[in-house]
Amino acid sequence: MLNKQWFLMWVIRRKESMPQTPPFSAMFDSSGYNRNLYQSAEDSCGGLYYHDNNLLSGSLEALIQHLVPNVDYYPDNQIRKIAPKILQLLTEWTETFPYDFRDERMMRNLKDLAHRIASGEETYRKNVQQMIQCLIRKLAALSQYEEVLAKISSTSTDRLTLLKTKPQSIQRDIITVCSDPYTLAQQLTHIELERLNYIGPEEFVQAFVQKDPLDNDKSCYSERKKTRNLEAYVEWFNRLSYLVATEICMPVKKKHRARMIEYFIDVARECFNIGNFNSLMAIISGMNMSPVSRLKKTWAKVKTAKFDVLEHQMDPSSNFYNYRTALRGAAQRSLTAHSSREKIVIPFFSLLIKDIYFLNEGCANRLPNGHVNFEKFWELAKQVSEFMTWKQVECPFERDRKILQYLLTVPVFSEDALYLASYESEGPENHIEKDRWKSLRSSLLGRV
Repeated sequence: MLNKQWFLMWVIRRKESMPQTPPFSAMFDSSGYNRNLYQSAEDSCGGLYYHDNNLLSGSLEALIQHLVPNVDYYPDNQIRKIAPKILQLLTEWTETFPYDFRDERMMRNLKDLAHRIASGEETYRKNVQQMIQCLIRKLAALSQYEEVLAKISSTSTDRLTLLKTKPQSIQRDIITVCSDPYTLAQQLTHIELERLNYIGPEEFVQAFVQKDPLDNDKSCYSERKKTRNLEAYVEWFNRLSYLVATEICMPVKKKHRARMIEYFIDVARECFNIGNFNSLMAIISGMNMSPVSRLKKTWAKVKTAKFDVLEHQMDPSSNFYNYRTALRGAAQRSLTAHSSREKIVIPFFSLLIKDIYFLNEGCANRLPNGHVNFEKFWELAKQVSEFMTWKQVECPFERDRKILQYLLTVPVFSEDALYLASYESEGPENHIEKDRWKSLRSSLLGRV
């Protein structure tokens, strides 16, 4: 079930046009709320406190009462006036949070309420049927997607194991499958947008909240967290990083390894131009893994100027200032886009998760007077809403099944196998590396 105050905040956004809150970072002191704003919030209405028409705080009971229809919302107090609003709310809920209705009880309640609405007029009946059918299609697509993920996961094999058992089965590398780095960047964008599309906004809540945030003694979820799609997306980032490192460490000849590094630099550069920051960071991470970065003779043959620029863009210093600037630029381009390509914004996902985590953990859910801290939840809703806009963009590039199949299913080296391949390519430089090389040869290859 969707965390209740998040959903109520979403409903309020539809019910009234609220001015934006002041910059979030300036609002809070170390205790998690702004004392000055709270103390000056003299405007109160039914237990809800405002400042400059911005809702600051209030009790959960007052918030719920605020959403109950009354004569101010429906002057003639007729049920036919209320029904469209209820239908609008249910439509918004099922479209934005469809995964809530994987729960049988939720689906049963939805159908019961929808039936009551549909019994009124023919127009309502058609809209209700359309809403239910759309929801069922989304849930069916989700189940199919999760089955594909499970199949890919169950058939994954370590590349070294495959090399030992069926060496003839690995004769290709990424360049033989896709020689054009720009095409590969486009296919990576296909994977990113597809996986983003299946992440529900409620997964962000369920990823961090173990207990009801408005009742510290009450468990919020009776079953395992439903964050499979979010976790699968993080796993994809890790797979891409290991794939990049594997492709670089695999070639026997130094010039082939150098060529592979330059190839991935061009792929990463095109990802940046597209606005695919997640693949960009995964590629950089793979190239910075120790088994790759230690290949000094290989790197000596690489023109690294373009790579240095990319590393500068994704530099983690100053809380990823350069990346955040580039992300804002991509987001602005998306707002004024004249083509589908210009709409693409794929954030560095691990950093997005980190931002939401610290926002959730760093600010109190309730103020000292017991009121719900609306400013925190407005900011959480703002960040997730922005993500929701980005994930709904359709990929404008043509799909290449052969390339996608390779990216998603080709075996990759484990960390130990990467180190072994690295030492085999360029020998150990000190006693520690020599000892590790001997140990890896013994354990992975059965050689002394």
